[in-house]
Amino acid sequence: MIPGWYADPEAHVFEGRYWLYPTYSARYQEQVHLDAFSSTDLVTWTKHARIVDTAAVKWANKAMWAPSIVQKDGWYYLFFGANDIQNDREQGGIGVARSRSPEGPFTDYLGKPLIERFHNGAQPIDQMVFRDDDGSYYIVYGGWRHCNIAKLNDDFTGFVPFPDGSTFKEITPKGFVEGAYMLRKDGKYYFMWSEGGWTGPNYAVAYAVGDSPFGPFERVGTILKQDSTVATGAGHHSVFQSPRSKKWYIAYHRRPLNDTGRDHRVVSIDELHFDEQGMIRPVKITFDGVVADPIR
Repeated sequence: MIPGWYADPEAHVFEGRYWLYPTYSARYQEQVHLDAFSSTDLVTWTKHARIVDTAAVKWANKAMWAPSIVQKDGWYYLFFGANDIQNDREQGGIGVARSRSPEGPFTDYLGKPLIERFHNGAQPIDQMVFRDDDGSYYIVYGGWRHCNIAKLNDDFTGFVPFPDGSTFKEITPKGFVEGAYMLRKDGKYYFMWSEGGWTGPNYAVAYAVGDSPFGPFERVGTILKQDSTVATGAGHHSVFQSPRSKKWYIAYHRRPLNDTGRDHRVVSIDELHFDEQGMIRPVKITFDGVVADPIR
């Protein structure tokens, strides 16, 4: 567990270290930067403060949320939501910053949002970018109970339309609220998302499995939820695998027991297990988190 109030963590392995990229959990007007954390063993973490902030992204002024990062052609591209726009007349949406290093500093890549409008009813927030096995990059995103997928072009400045001429394809499964995450494993696409209200105790993560990144995705079940003896409001997660032990882990945020602060969320890591059929077993959340898993 990393110290401080953080949420929405995305976890990766870069340059021989584990990395966490979370939202700084505070009032929207105070969410004007993003921090990162790195570790060689999942237990001891180093903070990399202000890897990007609104001084570097002139169009952003609040609510910098849910970073997602990919490495491509010697660059690290950091995707983030900003400004919590409520309609197409407001400035904001999903932006991109980039750096030569996973610890930044990141600078604004486009000078404007990559996605600045509502498409198919999806608020442009909570983006996750992933690389498919064929080398294609997709962005999966959305709030307000709608989720879209779009194919990024080669330099991440825009999109490649789908064969039917559309750019943003809705893949919303039953129960979806926000926090989209997609993983490809053993030829299957695992699509995960958060359900419930982010300020409440019943925030949770559910999943579906499909044969393509477009689904169709039928909800299988809940894999992460509160344990009233450990923590409440467990949700908005990511998944990663140790390159050495090959163990799977889930990074997520939750609320300490008996703490009613709206923004008092902490990032935690617990083990994730797949059964013999490839289904995800419900996660047991723990007080102590994971034991040391050295990356080398």
